[in-house]
Amino acid sequence: MTDTLQNAVLAALRDPSHRISSAWLYDQRGSALFEAITQLPSYYPTRTEIDILDTHLPEITAAIPEHTLVVELGSGSSRKTVPLLNSLHQPAGYVPLDISADYLADAANGLSAQFPGLPVLPRVADFTSAFDLPADLPEHGSRLGFFPGSTIGNLDTGNARDLLRHCRMLLGGDSRFLVGIDLDKSPDILIPAYDDPEGVTAAFNRNLLVRINRELGADFDPDDFRHEARYFEAPARIEMHLVCERAITIHVAGERFELTAGESLHTETSRKYNIEAFSTLAAGAGWSVSGHWIDARGRFAVMLMHATPL
Repeated sequence: MTDTLQNAVLAALRDPSHRISSAWLYDQRGSALFEAITQLPSYYPTRTEIDILDTHLPEITAAIPEHTLVVELGSGSSRKTVPLLNSLHQPAGYVPLDISADYLADAANGLSAQFPGLPVLPRVADFTSAFDLPADLPEHGSRLGFFPGSTIGNLDTGNARDLLRHCRMLLGGDSRFLVGIDLDKSPDILIPAYDDPEGVTAAFNRNLLVRINRELGADFDPDDFRHEARYFEAPARIEMHLVCERAITIHVAGERFELTAGESLHTETSRKYNIEAFSTLAAGAGWSVSGHWIDARGRFAVMLMHATPL
């Protein structure tokens, strides 16, 4: 990665916005907590996307050539990858990319066991920065990017466009890209998805402070912060914050910072799209939408795109 946790934390604390990339939420415990979130009743995106894929995968993969190399961004547990690989015709290999090395290794080993003849080449990478594919790729005819989970919503418009353009260059001119996007909807549905009554998302968010203490020797007290999810209309998004409950002084990497009651660390943004807006964004980065599939409630969409000239 081009950045370090220390640089990210210090930059966030020095800046009045106190914003830090959501990528740092995903150490091994953070990744496990997120997997727990995806199974909560209030967190609809994962099961909705899985339902879309279960229903439409034959139609989706019919448009993808045989001997395709699958490159998954932010692969996590690779739970959605198994049916995709099963549905593809003779996939050439699988390259999962994730920021959490330990979690990635476990998931890659699991995929290798399920698909013993398939080359699996895990790559530790932060997709919010420039990244490369492994050098020893198996022979393949084309490439398919796979970016499920509406994770692209964690990026603002400019960074999302940059990522899509980077993937267009990395995957090549005969590539496809399968992307999940969360659609804008009522805050009555969105807020509970990011602030569940079970408190798992709060634990996931506060785990960032535990990680900072462990890796940087900082002295955050996670109990000084409450988890908060906020909805904004323009552009449509959810923001996750850790809100300071009282005035505190903290120390990180030899520096001293003061936070007042009500100040917050902005730990994640999750942008909500509509089909037209995302199609326009993708077109500016070298992708044309060739198909999309939406659940019956209109909550989530899976977009299939093909590369266009840059």
